[in-house]
Amino acid sequence: MKNLILGMLLLYTLNVSAQRTDHQLQRQIEELVKDFNGDIGVYVHDLSKNKIVEVNADTIFPTASIVKIPILLGIMHKIEKGELQYHQRLTYTDSLYYSEGDDILSSFKNGTNIELSKVLMLMLTISDNCASLWLQGLAGGGVAINQILDSAGIKDTRVNSRTPGRELNRTKYGWGQTTPREISSIMERIVKGQMLSKESDAKMLRLLGRQYWDEEALSEIPPGVFAADKNGAVDASRDEVVYVNGKHPYIFSIFTKNNKDRTWETKNEAWVLTRKLSALLWNYYNPNSQ
Repeated sequence: MKNLILGMLLLYTLNVSAQRTDHQLQRQIEELVKDFNGDIGVYVHDLSKNKIVEVNADTIFPTASIVKIPILLGIMHKIEKGELQYHQRLTYTDSLYYSEGDDILSSFKNGTNIELSKVLMLMLTISDNCASLWLQGLAGGGVAINQILDSAGIKDTRVNSRTPGRELNRTKYGWGQTTPREISSIMERIVKGQMLSKESDAKMLRLLGRQYWDEEALSEIPPGVFAADKNGAVDASRDEVVYVNGKHPYIFSIFTKNNKDRTWETKNEAWVLTRKLSALLWNYYNPNSQ
């Protein structure tokens, strides 16, 4: 009897999953990504009709700079507990200097004061790595951030860098790791006010709506439409997660790894594919917008 019940539950779960899949869009996206030179994962959730598309949606990918969403959660959790204040002033010191990249914060002079809110802006809007590492430390480090994720039932999204016990994961995935489904679900919880609290989630959504790097997925969404976004890129991996609040709202993520094309030009294969996917989704959900 127990096996029969389990079997029925499994069948029900499979049927529900099948009912939720947008088969037409699934075919279009599978056709779009089938020739990609690397590993790719896509997750799409139609928030109006509760339909999904998934391609390797539970495969773990490097986050690159999308790790800054978990860091944001860590900081907002500290603010909720009263251990940090959104507008409190911080002091930048030379010990925080990060030499890689073109960070604004690393150009600060030793002893310069800056509000926590502005450090968050630098991390999320321009993806400043110096700001991000500073905030990761203020949040309690990767261990504390990962505990927040774990307590929320998020099992694969983790901070790896500067996190004791995760050295092997860092070697494999870099600063952080996630899956297309999980990072989309985190974005969705933020949108619905179900991640930390409605007040904190609203603040995070506003922060994620101020994106300097707008030439990939965001370039295919009309500028008058609100979109919350975080992207990430390293040589062999290009990623993006987006919430689009148009007349037909949806969330999608695209992750790649082991990319053959590791160039940093606009025509990079993964970035071209990201723009094509974003255009496909916008036009699919808004067929009369042109």
